[in-house]
Amino acid sequence: MDLMEAIYSRRAVREFTAEPVDEKTLRQLIDAAIQAPSAVNEQPWLFSVVLDKALLARISREAKAHVLKTTAVGLLSHSRHFQEILNDPTFDIFYHAPALIVISSATAGPWAVENCTLAAENLMLAASALGLGTCWIGFSQGWLGTEEGKAALSLSAAAFPVAPIIVGHPKMAPPAVARKEPRINWLRS
Repeated sequence: MDLMEAIYSRRAVREFTAEPVDEKTLRQLIDAAIQAPSAVNEQPWLFSVVLDKALLARISREAKAHVLKTTAVGLLSHSRHFQEILNDPTFDIFYHAPALIVISSATAGPWAVENCTLAAENLMLAASALGLGTCWIGFSQGWLGTEEGKAALSLSAAAFPVAPIIVGHPKMAPPAVARKEPRINWLRS
């Protein structure tokens, strides 16, 4: 698959087969991630690869509770859907994906989010090119940044988790989603 095909076919996948993703493939995705640019060529990335189903379930439970506890009531009540699924004990925020890769920055520096996000996009495009599905799981971000979350990932207190991405074999290819026309300001002399 060429780059443009990977870009245009990449989708957020939330339905996976039970087939695991082998370590060699996960390493290939991480190798693609580290090809991303980083501010001042710092390359501050840390990759936590969670394959343990019990740990994935624990992170899902803790993250749901954290979102419900820390999110303003008005925001959650704005979306009954979010409130319902976060209160559902059977809802797995990782959609039963076999792997979670959390891209963190070694420190919470001024470009930590940008550096990790660039690496995350590379990882997701590489996964798409290999026929794998990915999804950035925003529900887990808050808890992963806590002392308990960092400990669960064996991260230092200085580390800053940015991009929690699930990876797996998709049950089906999600359909394309219509894109809005880009807003472009052409500035010419």
